[in-house]
Amino acid sequence: MENVLKRPIITEKVTAQNKKGQYGFEVSMNANKIEIKKAVEKLYGVTVTAVNTMRCIGHMKSKSTKKGAVTAGRTSTWKKAIVTVADGEIIDIYAEA
Repeated sequence: MENVLKRPIITEKVTAQNKKGQYGFEVSMNANKIEIKKAVEKLYGVTVTAVNTMRCIGHMKSKSTKKGAVTAGRTSTWKKAIVTVADGEIIDIYAEA
């Protein structure tokens, strides 16, 4: 359970959800909702009411180099969890850094 949470997601869209008590985290690919809930409750000391998970599928990317060649690769697939905490509770992500 130590490596369930990788990092918090700090984007404009997820930050807007913070007002509703929802926070985003990048999690391990093999973590389930129960493990994610326990990890967030232990790390931040809040009560989690819901956990929604989604897999973000990697996609193809290509770029041109200085020599004129084109290199292609694939971004990695990762898993995201949106955690909803109880009313009145907040997670201060910036205090943990």
